[in-house]
Amino acid sequence: MTSDAADEWRQWHERRMESVSAPYGPLALTGTHWLEDHPDGHLPDTPGVWILDGDVDADDGPVVLTATAADGLTVDGKPFTGETRLGADPGPVSAARVGLGERRLVVVVREGIWGVRDYDPDSAARRAFRGVEVTPYRPRWSVPGRFTPYDALRTVRVGTADGVERGLGLAGELAFRLDGLEVTLQVAVQDDGTLWAVFADSTSGDGSYRFRFLYAAAPDAEGRTTVDFNRAVLPPCAFADHFICPFPPPGNTLGLAVEAGERILRQTVR
Repeated sequence: MTSDAADEWRQWHERRMESVSAPYGPLALTGTHWLEDHPDGHLPDTPGVWILDGDVDADDGPVVLTATAADGLTVDGKPFTGETRLGADPGPVSAARVGLGERRLVVVVREGIWGVRDYDPDSAARRAFRGVEVTPYRPRWSVPGRFTPYDALRTVRVGTADGVERGLGLAGELAFRLDGLEVTLQVAVQDDGTLWAVFADSTSGDGSYRFRFLYAAAPDAEGRTTVDFNRAVLPPCAFADHFICPFPPPGNTLGLAVEAGERILRQTVR
């Protein structure tokens, strides 16, 4: 193990824990409310009336929010009364248009279904957080890989953490050799070119969370990148029950024990 690689990993882990425990990190999510489940517009523990207008292609957004002064809501940082249209919030949670004190009410859309996520920096999960059990850096878990794109984007239906089956877009395969085995993962490509895989292994549910996420740097012109399981991370739904993380697609459950990276959440209460 080189000290440089170990030091880089420690710095990465520290930044990761800062991100997870941030005021609007995943621990702060206290609810995801789908508007179709609340046709009267009244969301649980959420002031205002939130209605999905029939014109879902409206330029200024299909979600109509109506509020009174007693609701205490703000829009774009200013006290709000009346009616306004909202689209999906594109930026960080802290920049969400609608607020309630320190809470942020984030408008989201998934496969055409609109909803509101409630982030509260004073959430019980955030207060109870005591870190993540993580395996120290080991060089054996960082190996060269090669990405081969599909001819066209593929969408597979997978289960998600809230029990609903949804589409998962996959752009290609990431091949590498690990513990003497030839391994292939189906991966997505993010906007910045980074590869993203949802995977499980023989430790999943027994020493590690039931599945994890793995990211790899954007491959070079020949498809080469590094596969580093030291940086395998817990999915957002490990921190809050209200995320809709996808389960691993077919073929992404590895027949070996990946005893690396983040393993399970450490907290005092749930």
